[in-house]
Amino acid sequence: GNIYWTDHGFNLIEVARLNGSFRYVIISQGLDQPRSIAVHPEKGYLFWTEWGQTPCIGKAHLDGSEKVVLVSLGIVWPNGISIDYEENKLYWCDARTDKIERIDLESGGSREIVLSGSNVDMFSVAVFGAYIYWSDR
Repeated sequence: GNIYWTDHGFNLIEVARLNGSFRYVIISQGLDQPRSIAVHPEKGYLFWTEWGQTPCIGKAHLDGSEKVVLVSLGIVWPNGISIDYEENKLYWCDARTDKIERIDLESGGSREIVLSGSNVDMFSVAVFGAYIYWSDR
């Protein structure tokens, strides 16, 4: 198994084996303050949220190839990100817009607002079955 993580200081996404060996950078260009990541091992996708000058939700293959932006409009401080494996949906929460939204994880289409709050600093989101869990700061 592998573990993936973002390095905020160097704007990188890295991977290593669970024991820490074979560590390498899979995405090093075009990132500006990556925040959270989610991995879909079965489909071979990596998703991430980004806060930088152009906030977005990104997608790439697990080796970092074929990097695309799925969402770049109406997004400000995307924090947590989660995959609904049964419905093939990608969820994220935005600490500035106070929303949890979702899209089709293949196409990036069918964008929907799932939850909209007020004065909630959404930090993370998780999806399991019919339930959505989130935390705020």
